[in-house]
Amino acid sequence: MYFLKIIVILLFVWESVFANDKDFEQIFKNSNIKGTFVLASLESKEKYIYNRKRALTQYIPASTFKIPNTLISLEEKIINDEYETIQWDGKIRDYEPWNKDQNLQTAIAVSCVWCYNRFAKKIGKEKYLEYLQKMDYGNHKVGEHISKFWLTGDIKISAVQQIEFLQRLYKNQLPFEQKNIDILKKILIVEQNDNYIIRAKSGWSGTIGWYVGYIQKSNRVWFFAFNGEISKEQLIYRKQIVMDALKIKNIL
Repeated sequence: MYFLKIIVILLFVWESVFANDKDFEQIFKNSNIKGTFVLASLESKEKYIYNRKRALTQYIPASTFKIPNTLISLEEKIINDEYETIQWDGKIRDYEPWNKDQNLQTAIAVSCVWCYNRFAKKIGKEKYLEYLQKMDYGNHKVGEHISKFWLTGDIKISAVQQIEFLQRLYKNQLPFEQKNIDILKKILIVEQNDNYIIRAKSGWSGTIGWYVGYIQKSNRVWFFAFNGEISKEQLIYRKQIVMDALKIKNIL
């Protein structure tokens, strides 16, 4: 009942400020992807959306959960900083970049599943449930398989909730030590130049693809969240749709 009330409240708030953006609609038609995209400014009420209903629907976060998972791992001192070596176990995996030692910087860049599997086993279910509640992340659920619940478990989050979580991260309003928030912000940078900085994380559950983050440009900050029904052959569209949307709105 609690979550139903929250969803109803979110529906009222977000429907009151969003229209179904026609520019974004054309991007999705061109890529033949069924999904949603949300773009929201920090400084104003300027917001855009494509597929409002889906934007409010919760889906498994996949590797976008590495954003809060990194904070939890740092806070619990499972790992100390972005430089500490995460020793490879020697097992050969299908994705070559995983087959070597990692650190937090590389682990989040290549979305190293075995690294976060290892962290999760040390953190445990009860701690996760505690942090999910404190962060107000998604539906606050975990599931039975603690080492990969963000890929196959009960946890779900909507694109709208992703935006709200990222806004709290940007404003340092999450229940973590500031040094850990600073580390996360540093390793989330995927592109940086004289004009802007983009912090982002992709995710894919096998069927649901994500690309979420925010861009700082001049004195403005824009938060974005894409999710869609994505096959392995379509993974490139996660980031491409976001970049196309930012260009259409003259943010890039």
